[in-house]
Amino acid sequence: MQRIVGLVLIVVGAIMLIWTGFTYTKKEKIIDAGPIQVSADKEKSVNWPPYAGGILLLGGVVLVATAKRT
Repeated sequence: MQRIVGLVLIVVGAIMLIWTGFTYTKKEKIIDAGPIQVSADKEKSVNWPPYAGGILLLGGVVLVATAKRT
């Protein structure tokens, strides 16, 4: 089980190093006055620091290296 968690951490860490964030579009209501509704698309972004991916990658390598063979 420790080896599987380590491999998942390695993959997630590598992905986080390559892509440091993502953006998405959210529809927000501007005016909601009875039958009249006005909405706008707002672009939101989620970013994380690159060192977070490096920490996950390193933790995954340590878990895989220290996993006991059965």
